[in-house]
Amino acid sequence: MADELTPETPEEEQPKKKHKQRKNGLYPGVSEELAASMRTGWADTELRGLEPIAQAAHTAARRSALSRRFPGERLVVPAGRLKTRSNDTEYPFRASTEYAYLTGDQTENGVLVLEPAGETGHHATVYLLPRSDRENGEFWLSGNGELWVGRRHSLTEAEQLLGIPAKDVRKLAEELTEAEGPVRSVRGHDSVIETALTDKVTKERDEELRVYLSEARAVKDAFEIDELQKAVDSTVRGFEDVVKVLDKAEATSERYIEGTFFLRARVEGNDVGYGSICAAGPHACTLHWVRNDGDVRSGDLLLLDAGVETHSLYTADVTRTLPINGTYTDIQRKIYDAVYASQEAGIAAVKPGAKFRDFHDASQHVLAEKLVEWGLVEGPVERVLELGLQRRWTLHGTGHMLGMDVHDCAAARTEAYVDGTLEPGMCLTVEPGLYFQADDLTVPEEYRGIGVRIEDDILVTEDGNRNMSAGLPRTSDEVEAWMARLKG
Repeated sequence: MADELTPETPEEEQPKKKHKQRKNGLYPGVSEELAASMRTGWADTELRGLEPIAQAAHTAARRSALSRRFPGERLVVPAGRLKTRSNDTEYPFRASTEYAYLTGDQTENGVLVLEPAGETGHHATVYLLPRSDRENGEFWLSGNGELWVGRRHSLTEAEQLLGIPAKDVRKLAEELTEAEGPVRSVRGHDSVIETALTDKVTKERDEELRVYLSEARAVKDAFEIDELQKAVDSTVRGFEDVVKVLDKAEATSERYIEGTFFLRARVEGNDVGYGSICAAGPHACTLHWVRNDGDVRSGDLLLLDAGVETHSLYTADVTRTLPINGTYTDIQRKIYDAVYASQEAGIAAVKPGAKFRDFHDASQHVLAEKLVEWGLVEGPVERVLELGLQRRWTLHGTGHMLGMDVHDCAAARTEAYVDGTLEPGMCLTVEPGLYFQADDLTVPEEYRGIGVRIEDDILVTEDGNRNMSAGLPRTSDEVEAWMARLKG
C-alpha cells in the first residue's frame, strides 16, 4: 500500500533536491512547480444526464412516511464514518442501514436531514463530501483526496442519482449546533454529528426514531423483494461453488470454503451479509462458528451458513448441512431428516395472519417429538416443550426477519415483532437445528459431534408463502443427488 505524501515529511527523508525550489505557502515541503502542475491540466469529468437510482421512488416514499410520523421535528440520520482497522488503515465502509434505507446512498460521512416545513411536511437534504478541490491541493495531499481513494460523485451528480437536494457535509455540524427546535437523530454512527446535537436531543426521543425505522422495514416493497431474491440466487450459486471444491477444502481447511463463497459474494454482490459459518465436523455444533480454521474431513458433515449481500445492501441467509463425501451416514441422515421435518412444519406455518411465533412453535414441536422418540428426553412432548428441555440440543430461535440487516428489524418493539402478526411482504428465515456436542454424555456416542441446521428465506405472500431459496435442495436424497451432479 502506498504511503501518503505529507507536508510533515522530514527534510532529511525527502529526495535530494537537484534544483532550487520556490517556497510554497499553501503546500509546505512541496515545490511551487509541482503545486502548479497539480492544479492544472485535468479534464472535466462531471457526469451529466444521470438517471435516478433504481430505488429512488421507494426511498422517497419511505421519507414521506417518516415525515408523517414525526411532524414538525428535525430528523438527522447519519451514514457513519470510516472505522480504523489498524494504524492508518480502515475497515471497508458500510453505510448505516437507516441511512441507506432512506436515501439509497452508501458513502461515508453522509447525513440525511429532514427539516420541518410547515405542520406536516419536511424538506429533505442529503449532506455529502463534495468532489476533492484541486485548487487547494486536497485532491492529492489529503488522505481522503480522490487521487488516493477514488472519485466520488459531485453534489450535482448526487442530486440527480438520489433525487434529493445535496449540500456540503463539512458545514453541517456548525449548522446543527446553531439550529433551534425539536431534533431526533439516529445514534451510534457519527460522533461529530452527535456532539453537535448534544444539548438538543434525548436518548428516549432518539430511540423512538430508531424503533420506528426498524419497524418500517418489516414489510418489504417490490424493490426490496427483488433485491432479496437477487441475494438468494447469488447465494445458491455460492453454495454450488463450494460443493465443487470440497476436495480442495479437504486438503486445506474450512477457510477454503469461506474464500470460495466470498469470491461469489464479491463478484456478484457487495460482500457477504455476515461472517460466513463454514463449520465442518463437530464445529457444526457451535452456533456461530466463524473462525473457519478447522479441518474438512471425508465422512463428516459441513454446516454452511452464508449469504450474499447485494450492491443495495440486502442480504440472503441460507444454511445447508452437507455430507463432505457426498453421502450421509445412517445416523447423519436420521438427524438430518428430523431437522427437515421440523423445517417443513415451520414453513407450513408461515402465512398472513399467523403469529410470528407460530412457525417456531411448529418446528420445536417436531424436534421435541423426535427427541422423545429417540429416548434422549422423557416425554410426553407437551412436558418437554413446557419445560424447554429440547433446548439442550436446539438452543436458538427458529428464525428472524431478513432484509438490509441479516437480523433485520432488531430494534422493533416486542409487540410489533415476535408477538406480532405476519403480513404479506415480510421476509423471514426458518432455520431449525439439532446440535449434539462432542462432549455431551447424555446422548449415545454415535450422536456426538453432529450438528445439523437447514435454513431458507421465506417470503410471506397473499395466500401463504414462497421459499425464495428453493433453488437449493433440502431433502437428504435431493442433497446427495445434487452434490453428485456438481462433482461430476
